[in-house]
Amino acid sequence: MIMRVLGIDPGSRVTGYGVIDVAPGQVVFVTCGTIRTQAKAPLSHRLNEIFDGINEVIQVQGPQVAAVEQVFMASNPNSALKLGQARGAAVVAVMQNDLQVHDYTAKQVKQAVAGYGQAEKAQIQHMVRVLLNLSAQPSNDAADALAVAICHANQFRF
Repeated sequence: MIMRVLGIDPGSRVTGYGVIDVAPGQVVFVTCGTIRTQAKAPLSHRLNEIFDGINEVIQVQGPQVAAVEQVFMASNPNSALKLGQARGAAVVAVMQNDLQVHDYTAKQVKQAVAGYGQAEKAQIQHMVRVLLNLSAQPSNDAADALAVAICHANQFRF
């Protein structure tokens, strides 16, 4: 049995996504990328771009489940609110496609991928590349999304 997992790293300007296939004893890279919104567009338009982008990834890749990183408390409340809204747009896109959503904290994701809950972004990128046997390093946002998907794969029991 193979389970296709969509990992999402939400952001109001750049939302990362990563898709992996999970089977007993193996995790296989499918695709990854980013949804880049128009920086000068109003937030409502950017949220719609995120919704449409995640919806398109789901339609093309056909995941069975989605894992989304939870919002962390940023030092800037305005940034945290925008991040929460971006996350909401992504979650609604997932729900509109009748997929289950699983939430993971940044600490859980880092622990699952790097074995250390305080790992730096560079460590996460490196471990994602190693775990998925990638020939090139994915962008920060795509690597974070793949890490979220890997975190969910670690939770899944066959």
